[in-house]
Parts: sequence; structure tokens; C-alpha cells
Amino acid sequence: MAAWVQLKGVDLRYGAVQALRAVDLRIAPGERLALIGANGSGKSTLLRVLHGLLRPSAGSVLRDGTLRQAMVFQRPFALRLSAQANVALGLWLRGMPWRQARQEALPALERVGLGARALRNARTLSGGELQRLALARAWALRPHVLLLDEPTSALDPHAKREVERLMEEFAADGTTLVFASHNLGQVKRLASRVVYLQEGRVLADLPVAAFFDGPLGQTSREAELFVKGELG
Repeated sequence: MAAWVQLKGVDLRYGAVQALRAVDLRIAPGERLALIGANGSGKSTLLRVLHGLLRPSAGSVLRDGTLRQAMVFQRPFALRLSAQANVALGLWLRGMPWRQARQEALPALERVGLGARALRNARTLSGGELQRLALARAWALRPHVLLLDEPTSALDPHAKREVERLMEEFAADGTTLVFASHNLGQVKRLASRVVYLQEGRVLADLPVAAFFDGPLGQTSREAELFVKGELG
């Protein structure tokens, strides 16, 4: 199967800190790939490399020439503008005329249940609404690949369910998802494949059923201990 993105031997260093080590990763269309591991394992760094925000110190990142991608960050930022303008800005920055961008922003807001909040100052939205606004900004770009960094970590249970529902719907529409998560229940619900990172290395890369139900210790003892809660 063709790959949207492929990493080959990727290292990334911040000064004396080696954040990623010889990472090989291939992401195919339609996958739902979860990145898991303890804090500092390299999940967020890997997402930023995938999105092109960080340049590897070594190795290569290959992308399909037609690829469109978007990223949703753990703590989404909103300008002191309306929700509609916040979504429209992303489209305008991609070259769309401002009037058209404002029009295109409305169905994106409707898609995430924020149509009634279109003219509201985005800074007044709740945490869950802000995360859905970030999803609307991403969805408006019609990405092939959607990258998400801990998309529900700071949300209450209701808001988490809403964001998960939207992620499931985007995946059902054919969007490839790559998301970092500490929530193993969420990974079981949403992922088709799991990558376990430790100290910047990929120690396990398995289908979700094999990761949680198979003899994981034969692949990575560290990943097995992490899943059991014995390695944090």
C-alpha cells in the first residue's frame, strides 16, 4: 500500500538531548495510528517532525506529493477574534480569498457542533469548545492526514467523548489519524495501530489487537510494563 509519509532513520537532537533515535515509520492512507509512551518519550517531537515543524538532525522524511495535512495541538491557541474568523484565517493563510474563507469556515464549525458559536469571541469558549474549534480549523483544510497531540488530555469526560466522536467520524470519512495519547482506553477505542516510544526509540509497532492482547513481552518488555502501569 502507498504511504502518505515515511520516516527513514530519523534522529533529532536538541543540543545535548537526543529526542528521536533512528526512527523508521511508514504511515499509509486510512490508518489510525496511536503514539504512546511516557512523558519525554518523543511523541510530541515525532508529531512535529511528521508535520514538518522540526527538521531531523539525520535521516529523511518522505511525503506523498499530493499530501495535505493539519495538526491539532494539546493546548489549542485562539486569537481574540470570532470562532468563524479563527477558522477562516487558516484558509486565508493557505491562499483562499478572505470572503470565501469566511464562508468556508461556517460548514467546518457546523461539522464540529459550533455553528451557533460562529460569531462568538473564541477566547470565551470552554476548553472542550476550543478543542472542537481546533478540529474545525483542521477539518476546513480537508487534510489527508490529521495529526493530534494529546487531543483530550485536559478535557472533562463529556468533552472527551465529543472529541473522540469527531475523530471517529473523520476517520470514517477516510482521514488518516496520527495521535499521541496517554489514555490507553482511548487508544483501544480509536487506533488501528500502536507505536510505543521510549527515549526517542520505537520499541513496538503493532496492530492494536496484537499490542494489547498478544504476547507483547516478546516484542518489547518495556512496552509490556508500560501497558501494565509498571513503567511511567
